[in-house]
This record gives sequence, C-alpha cells and structure tokens, in this order.
Amino acid sequence: MKKIGVMMGSDSDLPVVKKAIDTLKEFGVPYEVHIYSAHRTPVQAKEFAENARANGFGAIICAAGMAAHLAGAIAANTTLPVIGIPMRSGALDGVDALYSTVMMPSGIPVATVAVDGAVNAALLSIEMLAIEDEGLAQKLLDKRIADTKKVLDKNAAAEAEFNV
Repeated sequence: MKKIGVMMGSDSDLPVVKKAIDTLKEFGVPYEVHIYSAHRTPVQAKEFAENARANGFGAIICAAGMAAHLAGAIAANTTLPVIGIPMRSGALDGVDALYSTVMMPSGIPVATVAVDGAVNAALLSIEMLAIEDEGLAQKLLDKRIADTKKVLDKNAAAEAEFNV
C-alpha cells in the first residue's frame, strides 16, 4: 500500500494535524509526518515533493496557516495529489489560509478541505488509495455505515425525549 505524506508548516499545527494522523492509523494506512515550511525550509520541502512518488507516497496532506503556501509549493513540485488543510490562525481566523490554499493557478491543483479539516483530509487521501484497494474501500464503507448508525441512534433518542 502507498503511504500518505503528512506535512505541516509549523509544530503549532500538530494538535489539529494529529486528527489526520489518528484517522490514518485507524484505517491502517502507512504515513510519514514532516514539519517543512514553504518559506523557512523551501529546499527540504521541494526535495520531499520531488521524491515523494519514488519514495512510495500516494498523496500528500499539507497543513498551513496564514499565508498557507505549503500545499501549493508541494503541488508545484509533484504530480501526486495534494490535499491542503488551511489552519485557523492569525487575525483572519483561517480565512486567509483558506484563500491561499484554495486559490491555486490552473495546472497546479490542490484539493482543499475546511479550515482545520484534518479528518476530512485524511479520509480524502484514504479514498484516493482505495481506488485500487478493495480492503480499504470496505473500511471506508464500514465507517460510513457506523457513522450513519450513530446519527440514527441520536435521532431516536431525541425523538423519544421530545416528540409527543
């Protein structure tokens, strides 16, 4: 199975990014975690992206706040799918990171999840790997079924308590 690269621009992103890591663990998907900044470690970030396919990666998740150029910088240096997690930070509360991540020029796509959307970033990367992995596809289906049951159980409890 291919592995997922999980990258963040700063260790301050780790509390949110850990949710993506935990999701990958839950599904048994191999991953590597790195802290590379598009601005402070551009050489290392570029080298990682350029070699990611040869090193067995299937997709790369990039979390960054404020200017949030990490996902775009990585996408510019690989043809692997890149998923950006805009991080809540700074005076604009993540909107700046959202715009920086989602507004990529034509030819350099970055899939973008919600601000602090680490779980969805992991699930999207898992869906990408599941295109060619039936076991992983079944795990995704099982999670959807379990999630549906949780909501329906909560609905039944609310109906029992409040409906006359």
